[in-house]
Amino acid sequence: MSNRAALQTNIRTKIIHGYTVAVISAVILSTTAIFIRFLTETYHIPALVVAFWRDVFVAVTLLPALALIKTHLLHIDRTNRIYLIGYGFVVAVFNALWTVSVALNGAAVSTVLAYTSAAFTALLGWWFLKEKLDWVKILAVVLCLGGCALVSEAVNPAVWRVNLVGISAGVLTGLSYAVYSLMGKTASERGLNPWTTLVYSFGLASIFLASFNLIPGGYLPGAAVSVRDFMWLGDAWLGWCVLFLLAAVPTVLGFGLYNISLGHLPSSVANLIMTLEPLFTAGIAFLRVGERFNLTQLAGGGLILGGVTFLRIYDARPSRLEASGLD
Repeated sequence: MSNRAALQTNIRTKIIHGYTVAVISAVILSTTAIFIRFLTETYHIPALVVAFWRDVFVAVTLLPALALIKTHLLHIDRTNRIYLIGYGFVVAVFNALWTVSVALNGAAVSTVLAYTSAAFTALLGWWFLKEKLDWVKILAVVLCLGGCALVSEAVNPAVWRVNLVGISAGVLTGLSYAVYSLMGKTASERGLNPWTTLVYSFGLASIFLASFNLIPGGYLPGAAVSVRDFMWLGDAWLGWCVLFLLAAVPTVLGFGLYNISLGHLPSSVANLIMTLEPLFTAGIAFLRVGERFNLTQLAGGGLILGGVTFLRIYDARPSRLEASGLD
Protein backbone atom coordinates (compact mmCIF):
# COMPACT_ATOMS: atom_id res chain seq x y z
CA MET A 1 0.00 0.00 0.00
CA SER A 2 1.38 3.40 -0.99
CA ASN A 3 1.90 6.15 1.56
CA ARG A 4 -0.93 8.12 -0.05
CA ALA A 5 -3.36 5.18 0.19
CA ALA A 6 -2.30 4.48 3.77
CA LEU A 7 -2.89 8.12 4.73
CA GLN A 8 -6.36 8.08 3.15
CA THR A 9 -7.19 4.83 4.98
CA ASN A 10 -6.09 6.26 8.33
CA ILE A 11 -8.08 9.46 7.81
CA ARG A 12 -11.15 7.49 6.66
CA THR A 13 -10.95 5.28 9.76
CA LYS A 14 -10.67 8.35 11.98
CA ILE A 15 -13.70 9.96 10.29
CA ILE A 16 -15.82 6.81 10.65
CA HIS A 17 -14.87 6.54 14.32
CA GLY A 18 -15.64 10.23 14.90
CA TYR A 19 -19.05 10.05 13.19
CA THR A 20 -19.98 6.87 15.06
CA VAL A 21 -19.05 8.29 18.46
CA ALA A 22 -20.85 11.59 17.74
CA VAL A 23 -24.06 9.82 16.69
CA ILE A 24 -23.99 7.63 19.83
CA SER A 25 -23.45 10.80 21.86
CA ALA A 26 -26.52 12.40 20.25
CA VAL A 27 -28.62 9.32 21.04
CA ILE A 28 -27.54 9.32 24.70
CA LEU A 29 -27.99 13.08 25.17
CA SER A 30 -31.47 12.87 23.67
CA THR A 31 -32.60 10.97 26.79
CA THR A 32 -31.77 13.96 29.01
CA ALA A 33 -35.24 15.47 28.56
CA ILE A 34 -36.85 12.36 30.09
CA PHE A 35 -34.97 12.82 33.37
CA ILE A 36 -35.44 16.61 33.50
CA ARG A 37 -39.16 16.38 32.69
CA PHE A 38 -39.67 13.87 35.50
CA LEU A 39 -37.84 16.06 38.02
CA THR A 40 -39.49 19.35 37.09
CA GLU A 41 -43.01 17.95 36.74
CA THR A 42 -42.93 15.65 39.76
CA TYR A 43 -41.02 17.80 42.24
CA HIS A 44 -41.19 21.27 40.62
CA ILE A 45 -37.51 21.74 41.40
CA PRO A 46 -36.02 25.01 40.04
CA ALA A 47 -34.23 24.48 36.73
CA LEU A 48 -30.93 26.06 37.77
CA VAL A 49 -30.89 23.92 40.91
CA VAL A 50 -31.21 20.86 38.64
CA ALA A 51 -28.31 22.21 36.54
CA PHE A 52 -26.19 22.73 39.67
CA TRP A 53 -26.69 19.20 41.05
CA ARG A 54 -26.30 17.70 37.59
CA ASP A 55 -22.80 19.18 37.32
CA VAL A 56 -21.94 18.24 40.91
CA PHE A 57 -22.92 14.61 40.33
CA VAL A 58 -20.93 14.48 37.08
CA ALA A 59 -17.81 15.29 39.11
CA VAL A 60 -18.85 12.94 41.92
CA THR A 61 -19.30 10.12 39.39
CA LEU A 62 -16.07 10.64 37.47
CA LEU A 63 -13.62 11.58 40.23
CA PRO A 64 -13.60 8.22 42.06
CA ALA A 65 -13.74 6.31 38.78
CA LEU A 66 -10.68 8.07 37.41
CA ALA A 67 -8.91 7.90 40.78
CA LEU A 68 -9.30 4.11 40.84
CA ILE A 69 -8.76 3.32 37.15
CA LYS A 70 -6.54 6.03 35.65
CA THR A 71 -5.21 8.31 38.35
CA HIS A 72 -2.88 10.10 35.92
CA LEU A 73 -5.90 11.57 34.13
CA LEU A 74 -6.62 13.71 37.19
CA HIS A 75 -3.26 15.44 36.87
CA ILE A 76 -3.23 18.68 34.92
CA ASP A 77 -0.21 20.82 34.31
CA ARG A 78 -0.10 24.47 35.25
CA THR A 79 -0.53 25.68 31.67
CA ASN A 80 -3.99 24.07 31.42
CA ARG A 81 -5.43 25.16 34.77
CA ILE A 82 -6.60 28.61 33.69
CA TYR A 83 -7.92 27.07 30.47
CA LEU A 84 -10.07 24.57 32.38
CA ILE A 85 -11.44 27.29 34.65
CA GLY A 86 -12.54 29.15 31.53
CA TYR A 87 -14.00 25.92 30.15
CA GLY A 88 -15.97 25.41 33.36
CA PHE A 89 -17.33 28.92 33.13
CA VAL A 90 -18.50 28.27 29.56
CA VAL A 91 -20.25 25.06 30.67
CA ALA A 92 -22.00 26.95 33.49
CA VAL A 93 -23.10 29.77 31.18
CA PHE A 94 -24.38 27.28 28.61
CA ASN A 95 -26.41 25.38 31.22
CA ALA A 96 -27.79 28.60 32.71
CA LEU A 97 -28.74 30.13 29.36
CA TRP A 98 -30.37 26.89 28.25
CA THR A 99 -32.64 26.75 31.30
CA VAL A 100 -33.51 30.45 30.98
CA SER A 101 -34.34 29.95 27.30
CA VAL A 102 -36.60 26.98 28.09
CA ALA A 103 -38.34 28.99 30.82
CA LEU A 104 -39.01 31.97 28.55
CA ASN A 105 -39.44 30.38 25.12
CA GLY A 106 -40.77 26.89 25.71
CA ALA A 107 -39.23 23.64 24.54
CA ALA A 108 -39.74 23.99 20.78
CA VAL A 109 -38.31 27.46 20.23
CA SER A 110 -35.48 26.96 22.74
CA THR A 111 -34.42 23.75 20.95
CA VAL A 112 -34.21 25.48 17.58
CA LEU A 113 -32.36 28.46 19.02
CA ALA A 114 -29.89 26.17 20.82
CA TYR A 115 -29.02 24.47 17.55
CA THR A 116 -28.07 27.74 15.93
CA SER A 117 -24.82 26.45 17.46
CA ALA A 118 -24.29 24.51 14.22
CA ALA A 119 -23.97 27.77 12.29
CA PHE A 120 -21.99 29.49 15.05
CA THR A 121 -19.58 26.56 15.32
CA ALA A 122 -18.98 26.47 11.56
CA LEU A 123 -18.24 30.21 11.50
CA LEU A 124 -16.15 30.30 14.69
CA GLY A 125 -14.27 27.15 13.69
CA TRP A 126 -13.40 28.74 10.35
CA TRP A 127 -12.42 31.99 12.04
CA PHE A 128 -10.41 30.76 15.05
CA LEU A 129 -9.38 27.17 14.23
CA LYS A 130 -8.94 27.59 10.47
CA GLU A 131 -11.44 24.82 9.74
CA LYS A 132 -12.74 24.71 6.18
CA LEU A 133 -16.07 26.40 5.45
CA ASP A 134 -17.05 25.23 1.99
CA TRP A 135 -20.42 25.07 0.23
CA VAL A 136 -21.06 21.50 1.43
CA LYS A 137 -20.72 22.45 5.10
CA ILE A 138 -22.90 25.53 4.59
CA LEU A 139 -25.57 23.40 2.90
CA ALA A 140 -25.42 20.86 5.74
CA VAL A 141 -25.87 23.66 8.29
CA VAL A 142 -28.94 24.97 6.43
CA LEU A 143 -30.49 21.49 6.12
CA CYS A 144 -29.89 20.60 9.77
CA LEU A 145 -31.19 23.91 11.13
CA GLY A 146 -34.28 23.64 8.94
CA GLY A 147 -34.81 20.07 10.11
CA CYS A 148 -34.54 21.09 13.78
CA ALA A 149 -37.17 23.77 13.21
CA LEU A 150 -39.57 21.25 11.65
CA VAL A 151 -39.01 18.44 14.17
CA SER A 152 -39.57 20.78 17.12
CA GLU A 153 -42.56 22.34 15.31
CA ALA A 154 -41.11 25.82 15.69
CA VAL A 155 -42.64 26.63 12.29
CA ASN A 156 -45.89 27.14 14.20
CA PRO A 157 -46.22 30.94 14.76
CA ALA A 158 -47.84 30.32 18.15
CA VAL A 159 -44.59 29.06 19.66
CA TRP A 160 -42.77 32.28 18.76
CA ARG A 161 -44.83 34.51 21.06
CA VAL A 162 -41.79 35.39 23.15
CA ASN A 163 -40.02 38.55 24.20
CA LEU A 164 -36.66 40.02 23.27
CA VAL A 165 -35.02 38.63 26.42
CA GLY A 166 -36.18 35.12 25.58
CA ILE A 167 -34.92 35.26 21.99
CA SER A 168 -31.61 36.74 23.16
CA ALA A 169 -31.17 33.97 25.74
CA GLY A 170 -31.92 31.33 23.11
CA VAL A 171 -29.45 32.70 20.57
CA LEU A 172 -26.80 33.07 23.28
CA THR A 173 -27.44 29.42 24.19
CA GLY A 174 -26.48 28.46 20.66
CA LEU A 175 -23.42 30.68 20.81
CA SER A 176 -22.27 29.26 24.16
CA TYR A 177 -22.77 25.69 22.85
CA ALA A 178 -20.59 26.61 19.89
CA VAL A 179 -17.91 28.00 22.22
CA TYR A 180 -18.13 24.75 24.24
CA SER A 181 -17.51 22.77 21.03
CA LEU A 182 -14.52 24.90 20.05
CA MET A 183 -13.02 24.64 23.53
CA GLY A 184 -13.48 20.88 23.41
CA LYS A 185 -11.57 20.82 20.12
CA THR A 186 -8.74 22.96 21.47
CA ALA A 187 -8.64 20.82 24.63
CA SER A 188 -7.94 17.83 22.39
CA GLU A 189 -5.22 19.78 20.58
CA ARG A 190 -3.70 20.67 23.96
CA GLY A 191 -3.41 16.95 24.69
CA LEU A 192 -6.10 16.91 27.40
CA ASN A 193 -7.93 13.61 27.77
CA PRO A 194 -11.70 13.95 27.08
CA TRP A 195 -12.58 12.54 30.51
CA THR A 196 -10.13 14.87 32.24
CA THR A 197 -11.75 17.78 30.45
CA LEU A 198 -15.23 16.58 31.41
CA VAL A 199 -14.60 16.08 35.13
CA TYR A 200 -12.88 19.41 35.64
CA SER A 201 -15.10 21.51 33.38
CA PHE A 202 -18.34 20.23 34.96
CA GLY A 203 -16.90 20.29 38.48
CA LEU A 204 -15.87 23.92 38.08
CA ALA A 205 -19.19 24.69 36.36
CA SER A 206 -21.03 23.55 39.50
CA ILE A 207 -19.18 26.24 41.48
CA PHE A 208 -20.16 28.91 38.96
CA LEU A 209 -23.77 27.63 38.90
CA ALA A 210 -23.93 27.83 42.70
CA SER A 211 -23.05 31.51 42.44
CA PHE A 212 -25.59 32.01 39.61
CA ASN A 213 -28.29 30.53 41.82
CA LEU A 214 -27.45 32.90 44.64
CA ILE A 215 -27.57 36.11 42.59
CA PRO A 216 -30.04 38.30 44.52
CA GLY A 217 -33.08 39.92 42.97
CA GLY A 218 -34.56 36.93 41.16
CA TYR A 219 -33.18 38.00 37.78
CA LEU A 220 -32.62 34.44 36.55
CA PRO A 221 -35.76 32.32 35.98
CA GLY A 222 -35.52 28.94 37.68
CA ALA A 223 -32.83 30.00 40.16
CA ALA A 224 -32.80 29.22 43.85
CA VAL A 225 -34.46 31.87 46.01
CA SER A 226 -32.42 30.95 49.08
CA VAL A 227 -29.69 28.53 50.12
CA ARG A 228 -32.39 26.13 51.39
CA ASP A 229 -33.59 25.64 47.81
CA PHE A 230 -30.43 23.67 47.03
CA MET A 231 -31.98 20.90 49.13
CA TRP A 232 -35.34 21.22 47.39
CA LEU A 233 -35.77 17.43 47.09
CA GLY A 234 -35.41 16.94 50.84
CA ASP A 235 -36.00 13.27 51.68
CA ALA A 236 -37.40 12.43 48.23
CA TRP A 237 -34.89 9.67 47.59
CA LEU A 238 -36.41 8.74 44.24
CA GLY A 239 -35.86 12.31 43.08
CA TRP A 240 -32.23 12.25 44.22
CA CYS A 241 -31.70 8.93 42.43
CA VAL A 242 -33.14 10.29 39.19
CA LEU A 243 -31.01 13.42 39.52
CA PHE A 244 -27.91 11.28 40.04
CA LEU A 245 -28.79 9.10 37.04
CA LEU A 246 -29.27 12.26 34.93
CA ALA A 247 -25.63 13.12 35.65
CA ALA A 248 -24.14 9.62 35.64
CA VAL A 249 -25.72 8.32 32.43
CA PRO A 250 -26.77 10.85 29.74
CA THR A 251 -24.48 13.68 30.90
CA VAL A 252 -21.27 11.76 31.59
CA LEU A 253 -21.60 9.39 28.64
CA GLY A 254 -23.18 11.90 26.26
CA PHE A 255 -20.76 14.77 26.78
CA GLY A 256 -17.83 12.40 27.30
CA LEU A 257 -18.39 10.79 23.91
CA TYR A 258 -18.97 14.21 22.34
CA ASN A 259 -15.58 15.34 23.67
CA ILE A 260 -14.03 12.18 22.19
CA SER A 261 -15.62 12.89 18.80
CA LEU A 262 -14.05 16.38 18.86
CA GLY A 263 -10.66 14.66 18.86
CA HIS A 264 -11.51 12.95 15.56
CA LEU A 265 -13.61 15.52 13.71
CA PRO A 266 -13.62 19.27 13.07
CA SER A 267 -15.75 20.97 15.74
CA SER A 268 -18.20 22.19 13.09
CA VAL A 269 -18.82 18.64 11.81
CA ALA A 270 -19.22 17.16 15.30
CA ASN A 271 -21.71 19.89 16.23
CA LEU A 272 -23.67 19.35 13.02
CA ILE A 273 -24.03 15.67 13.87
CA MET A 274 -25.44 16.68 17.25
CA THR A 275 -28.43 18.24 15.46
CA LEU A 276 -29.67 14.64 15.32
CA GLU A 277 -30.48 14.97 19.03
CA PRO A 278 -33.98 16.52 18.68
CA LEU A 279 -34.84 13.83 16.11
CA PHE A 280 -33.84 11.10 18.56
CA THR A 281 -35.73 12.87 21.36
CA ALA A 282 -38.88 12.88 19.23
CA GLY A 283 -38.35 9.17 18.55
CA ILE A 284 -38.02 8.40 22.26
CA ALA A 285 -41.22 10.35 22.92
CA PHE A 286 -42.97 8.19 20.33
CA LEU A 287 -41.72 4.96 21.91
CA ARG A 288 -42.44 6.00 25.51
CA VAL A 289 -45.77 7.81 25.29
CA GLY A 290 -46.97 7.07 21.77
CA GLU A 291 -46.48 10.59 20.40
CA ARG A 292 -46.71 10.26 16.64
CA PHE A 293 -44.74 12.15 14.04
CA ASN A 294 -46.74 14.38 11.74
CA LEU A 295 -45.70 15.01 8.15
CA THR A 296 -43.86 18.20 9.10
CA GLN A 297 -41.76 16.39 11.70
CA LEU A 298 -41.03 13.54 9.29
CA ALA A 299 -39.85 16.07 6.72
CA GLY A 300 -37.64 17.71 9.36
CA GLY A 301 -36.11 14.38 10.29
CA GLY A 302 -35.38 13.76 6.63
CA LEU A 303 -33.62 17.11 6.33
CA ILE A 304 -31.41 16.44 9.37
CA LEU A 305 -30.50 12.94 8.21
CA GLY A 306 -29.95 14.24 4.69
CA GLY A 307 -27.63 17.00 5.85
CA VAL A 308 -25.50 14.72 8.05
CA THR A 309 -25.44 11.90 5.45
CA PHE A 310 -24.49 14.28 2.64
CA LEU A 311 -21.65 15.68 4.73
CA ARG A 312 -20.48 12.16 5.62
CA ILE A 313 -20.45 11.03 1.96
CA TYR A 314 -18.63 14.17 0.90
CA ASP A 315 -16.00 13.78 3.64
CA ALA A 316 -15.37 10.18 2.53
CA ARG A 317 -14.36 11.15 -1.03
CA PRO A 318 -10.66 10.37 -1.69
CA SER A 319 -9.99 13.88 -3.00
CA ARG A 320 -11.55 15.35 0.15
CA LEU A 321 -9.52 13.06 2.41
CA GLU A 322 -6.28 14.02 0.71
CA ALA A 323 -7.05 17.74 0.62
CA SER A 324 -8.37 18.22 4.13
CA GLY A 325 -6.60 15.76 6.36
CA LEU A 326 -9.57 16.26 8.70
CA ASP A 327 -9.14 20.03 8.46
